[in-house]
Amino acid sequence: MPLRTDHIIYIAPELEAACDRIEALLGIRSVFGGQHPGGGTHNALLALGNDAYLEVIAPDPAQPNPDRPRSFGLDKPGEFRLATWAVKAPQMATVVAAARARGYDPGEVVQGGRTRDDGLRLAWQSTKRPESISGATPPGDWLVPFLIDWGDTPHPSGAAPAGGTLVSLHTEHPNPGTVQAILRALDVDIEVREGPAIGLVAAIETANGLVELR
Repeated sequence: MPLRTDHIIYIAPELEAACDRIEALLGIRSVFGGQHPGGGTHNALLALGNDAYLEVIAPDPAQPNPDRPRSFGLDKPGEFRLATWAVKAPQMATVVAAARARGYDPGEVVQGGRTRDDGLRLAWQSTKRPESISGATPPGDWLVPFLIDWGDTPHPSGAAPAGGTLVSLHTEHPNPGTVQAILRALDVDIEVREGPAIGLVAAIETANGLVELR
């Protein structure tokens, strides 16, 4: 069975400005999630139905600069865009091994965590490609999702306001075959369209109708 979307990630240079943009598009304001200690970032969230959510992430001015590049290309100035996404992998070791056997290495499985404003500690494990540490661009130009497993932690979508329903997700790339091959290795089934620019596009049904987030 193809892996399901866990969350989509919108990057920005400043969190409140990003929340303003998302609110203008979806009609609902994202709620603050928390800080990522050591990562130099913080986030805000909106639920998108079916145990999926939107993560808005930006550099955190309250933290010192991390000793490695921030995730998802956040050190590049001025970008507001849907950058990448994550898929659910409750059987993490099995999924990673299967992808490697098909020719794609999702990366090392690492532990992550943050504390919500109400004091609840969230913990997860996810895959991290070496490019996430070096700052280089990974295979698939960030259009390939990473894997995540929340274990016994309450899923973040349960505490976030409803921003709509994620109807579909597709990628655009000048060389779509490259991305398609990696997605097949991961057993991820989304449309990959040929286009002049690299991008991730989410169609979200809102109270104001269907909108696209890029």
